[in-house]
Amino acid sequence: MQKIPATVVTGFLGAGKTTLIRNLLAQANGRRIALVINEFGDIGVDGEVLKGCGDATCRDDDIVELSNGCICCTVADDFIPTMKKLIDRDDPPEHIVIETSGLALPQPLVRAFNWPEIRTRVTVDGVITVVDGPAVAAGRFAHDEARVTEQREADDSIDHETPLADLFEDQLACADMIVVSKSDAMDGGAESTIDALKPRARDGVTFVPSSVKGLSPDVLLGMGKSAEDDMSARHEIHHHHDHADDHHDDHHEHDDDHHHSHEHAHGHDEFESFALKIGEITDSDAFLERIAAVIREHDILRLKGFAAIEGKPMRMVIQAVGPRIETYFDRPFGDEPRETRLVVIGLHGLNERAISEALG
Repeated sequence: MQKIPATVVTGFLGAGKTTLIRNLLAQANGRRIALVINEFGDIGVDGEVLKGCGDATCRDDDIVELSNGCICCTVADDFIPTMKKLIDRDDPPEHIVIETSGLALPQPLVRAFNWPEIRTRVTVDGVITVVDGPAVAAGRFAHDEARVTEQREADDSIDHETPLADLFEDQLACADMIVVSKSDAMDGGAESTIDALKPRARDGVTFVPSSVKGLSPDVLLGMGKSAEDDMSARHEIHHHHDHADDHHDDHHEHDDDHHHSHEHAHGHDEFESFALKIGEITDSDAFLERIAAVIREHDILRLKGFAAIEGKPMRMVIQAVGPRIETYFDRPFGDEPRETRLVVIGLHGLNERAISEALG
């Protein structure tokens, strides 16, 4: 059975999670996305916000509110039943987006995906940490640090000991993608802020600047990370509680996501994508090396599609997020033409000709 991918979005109050999720839902293109919210006050989902994203995408039962505060303390009696209810429906969502409070660590939540009740049915597609670009550029972890502190003081269910700056480091340590929001409000853009954040994140993490236009689902969804399988790489730098749920952390087979969205990333001046058609590939290793070199050279965010490899009856699926490339064989070509088709997504100004020539 195909696992349902879930994306975890974290970041402090005011970081830009609301804008990111609103835009994501607005561009769902009919994809059924369920939204699980752990910080109702910030995201402002009063029903009105989401009415604009189409009945098929967000019906009332696609939006679930969790009790506020620390999601990891209520895993057994709040989060797991919520997830089970979503995935047991007759028409389960195609993707689940979990918006968590920046006061709750993302790590225990990701670990909860190893619980026996849900581990074979759902997987963490990726962890997205949203940071306030102008605030980080000015040396702060949030635009209004006092407001974040007030939010925490008002919530009895969470740890009040750990400095908020340390919680911020934990958000960075867990991320597969770090979105620098409000980049259009930053003098000189987000580049220097991204350079400053890189040493604080794991190797190979994708950094993406974002303006009020938000980001396309093509960029945010479909990372295929199975984050619950590599918790040791994204461990908490600061242990806030001693959780007894660590014994659920055993590994399981990676279950790849076969949902490939080949729509054009439209409506985003800062992003562009193009499709590329190539013939059969004679040497797959050399081809993948070429892809890796092109990604590095042209700062490509995502590259996905499938290749026809000489002598192999099955299609080779290729998925790259930043510098990491994953491949697997999914199914025979059958009656389809044996050709290689890729979609390349990157920041505005991609050199389509140079990329096509390097890969062709």
